[in-house]
Formats: sequence, structure tokens, C-alpha cells
Amino acid sequence: MGGRDDENLHTEAADGAGSTWAQALLDHLRPTGRDVGRIVDWLAKTLDATVSLRDDEGTSLAGPLTPLDEALAADITGGRLASAAWEGDGRFVRLMRVELTRPGSVGVLAVTRTSSFDRRASDVVTHTVGVLELLLRAQQTAATGHRLARATADLRLAILQLLMVEDTIAARRVAAGLWPGLLDTDTACVYVVEVSPEERDRLAAACVAATRDEALVVRCPALDGHVIVVVPDDSAGSALRALCDRNPGAFLGGSSRQSLAHTATAYGQAVSALAVARFRPDKTAVYAERTHPERLMDPEVLRTWTTRLLRPLDTLPHHTRAELLATTRLGLEFTAVNAAKVLGVSRNTVRARMERVENLLRTDFSDLTVRAAVHLALNAQVGIAQEPIGAAAAPSRFGELLTGPALLAWAQDLLARLDTDGRDLRGTLRAWIAAGGNAERAAQRLSVHAQTVREHVRSAEPVLERQLLAGGSDLYEVVLAHLAAGDLDQPDLHGHLQRDSRQDSHRAESGHPDSPVHG
Repeated sequence: MGGRDDENLHTEAADGAGSTWAQALLDHLRPTGRDVGRIVDWLAKTLDATVSLRDDEGTSLAGPLTPLDEALAADITGGRLASAAWEGDGRFVRLMRVELTRPGSVGVLAVTRTSSFDRRASDVVTHTVGVLELLLRAQQTAATGHRLARATADLRLAILQLLMVEDTIAARRVAAGLWPGLLDTDTACVYVVEVSPEERDRLAAACVAATRDEALVVRCPALDGHVIVVVPDDSAGSALRALCDRNPGAFLGGSSRQSLAHTATAYGQAVSALAVARFRPDKTAVYAERTHPERLMDPEVLRTWTTRLLRPLDTLPHHTRAELLATTRLGLEFTAVNAAKVLGVSRNTVRARMERVENLLRTDFSDLTVRAAVHLALNAQVGIAQEPIGAAAAPSRFGELLTGPALLAWAQDLLARLDTDGRDLRGTLRAWIAAGGNAERAAQRLSVHAQTVREHVRSAEPVLERQLLAGGSDLYEVVLAHLAAGDLDQPDLHGHLQRDSRQDSHRAESGHPDSPVHG
């Protein structure tokens, strides 16, 4: 133990009474007893005295302020004296210098008694000052560590938010100071680890250790139980899987390799894979492990259709276009509130950007089939080398993407899983999607209770191995399966800026664009 004459704390307390106060003083250094105020109160009780600790400006730090000889106090705080004693008017006062946490800051411990200070009392005061200084230094070290950890976490989040809007140059510049070489890569994988909110901080630290500080580990600002890990290669995948094996309540979802500029897409893939992981015994899943509808489509037709649909955005400046695309990707995956937290902007900004995209594409995001189609285009756009602005695209309509035999077989196989249930899960799910994910409207169409609709949709999730009520990629895949199977009408992607009152009512009722699904 550091401080004054600490080496004598035990040797000076050889008798039983000494051992008692020494042990009690040391107990204040235990994790549950580290409090300056409690030590001051203990000293007052032990010596039957009035004790106060104040700083060099006379502000009380602990205990009640007592009248002092200000000249003596100034000598102590000024460094001319280490301690002083005064007596008079039936009072015995001992003043001791205490090093505080701020550099050059000195406090004064004042102990006032109605009886004189014998050797035991003097020893108790001297060693208490040593314990106080040790505790204050420990608290300052801990506070500095917490501030550093907070600043590091904020910096990691800032880097992730830059990557989310495709500003890789700025992200590399910010990362270079603390993590040289971290983003010296053209591609990356994104993993999302899910655990209870109470366990997240511990798991985030474990992720840093498991990846040997060679990955960008971020506590998700939107979901309290998520940790986002961006790794330059897939070498960390096995380490993260092993980490989840050691934590029974943890789940892991991973993306396929993506360009660093498409971190937002990789993040969406990881979240989609995480939904699958919840239904798997090993609690892990990677996006590429599942057949996705876009992989079953004619790539040239998909390319042409995507280019044609998103062409109105090509006239925008690159930064604005990237910002709108990244925001829309996240806005279609999550609520506007959560998308805003991930991007570090306001939810009104998310809404405004998505409405701008709506107007440019001349479509309506309150329609789930439209959302699924635009989501498909945004994902496909990631892998498309952009044609020069103004280049003509060959005619291609959305319906042409859904005519291939491979896609039809996939859709029929996926939806056929619902037929094994005695309830009409398939019919309920179809009506729920057609109602924009609103259980009340779907219930009116089916003449059942809204809670029945919710229960059927929830029951369909483990059967399809996809999350539906939460919205996002899983739901859009199921919507595409219904479209390919002919169970839903094709979305209106031709664009009509004037919407009738019934459409505006639908938009208001659905809460667009705060939530992709409702009820």
C-alpha cells in the first residue's frame, strides 16, 4: 500500500486494539468499500472527532466543514507545511495535507477532538491520510480509464458510421491514428454478435481480445444486445464462433465478403444471417449459407432492371447518392429510429432521405412488395459496375426476374413448408403481406381476430427460418417468394407521384417509414 509510512501500518498495530482499527481501515480498500466519504466518517467515529476533507479552495469534499486557522490551512495547501496542530478553547485540531486527483491540487484533512492526540490517534490519522491518497489515485486512474474507453468506443462508432455512408477515405484517416493498417483493405466481412444487454460490454471486450485488436468492434447504437465486428478478412470468423460456443446465450451472424464501401450492405447481410442463427443448434450462420432469391435470377436481366430502376439517382453528386443509398438500405431493414442511431443522424433526416428516394424512383415505400423490390435492387446494385450516366438500358421489367424455373422452384419449396401446419399459415401470411404488414387490416380481410394473425405470422417464422415481424431482408425474401409463386400482385414500380386519398390513408396508418411491418 502506498502513502505515508504505510510499511508501519501493521507493525505499529501489534496490540489487539491497534489491529482492530488497522484492519477496519484496510477494509475500506476492498472493492465494496472504496468511498472517501465512508473513510472520513469512519475516522470520525474511531477517534470520536469531527472530521472534514476540503480542497485548496475551501470546498468540502467529505464531512462537515469546520472552522480552521486559515493561515495554517494556506501553509499546507501552498506546500510550506505537510501537517499542523492547533489547540485552544477546549479543542485539539490536527491538519494534514492530502494529495488530490487533479495535478497540483492539494486538500486538507481536518480532525477536531475534545481530547488530545495520543500516539494511537496520531497513527490512525496518519495512516488514514495514506489510505485516502491511495484511494483517490485509484479513482483517478479508473476515471481516466473509463474516459479513454468511452473515447475509444466513440471513435470506433464514428469509423463505422463513415463506412456506412461509403466514406472510406475519411474512415481510414480516423482509424489510422489508433489502429494503423486496420482498414488497409478493399474488402471486409461484417459479423453481428447478439447477447443480452447486460452481457454486451463483457462480450464486446471479449470480441476485441478474440480478434487481437485487428477488427473494428462496435457496440451497436441501435440495439442494446448487438456487437458489430468489421474484419478485413474472414480469419476472425472461427474465433468469433468459438466465443459464441463459450457463451450459451450468444448468437452470431456473418456477411459474405463485400467491398469496404459496401459495409452497410454487409451489415444487413449479417443481421439477416443472425435471424437464421437463432433457429440453428450451433447458434451461428453466414449469409452465403442460405439460398437467396437474387442468386436464382438471370444476372443480366437483374443487372438491367436494377440499373433502370435506380437510374434517377445517377444524376446526383456521388456523395449525395451514396448517402441516400446507404440510408435507404438501412431504412428498409430497420425502423427510422434505429437506422438513425446506426448512421449517427436524426430520424427526421432518415425519413427525409427515404422520401427523396421515393420521389426520385416515383414509388411508394408503404407497399411491402415495393419495399421488397427496391431492397432487391439495392442489394444487386452493390455488385454492378455502374454504366456511364446517360447510357441507355435495355428494357426490362420486374416480372421478368420472377419467371425463371430455379426461382419458381425455390419459392414453391419455401412456401410449401407452411402447408404442413393444420392452420392456414400460408393464407394468413399472404393477407398480412398484402395489408402492408398490418395485422388489423389483414384480420378484417380474413374475418379473424388481429391476435390470430399475429400468432400465425409468428408461427411461420421458425418454419421458414426467417424473421417476419421484425421486417428487413428475411421478410422481403418471403415477399419475393409470394410474388414468384403468383400469390401476390406485382408491385407498382412505374411511378405515380399523385397518390389518391386511400393511398395516403394507408401511408399514415402504416406509420411509414418508421416501421417496415406493423401490428
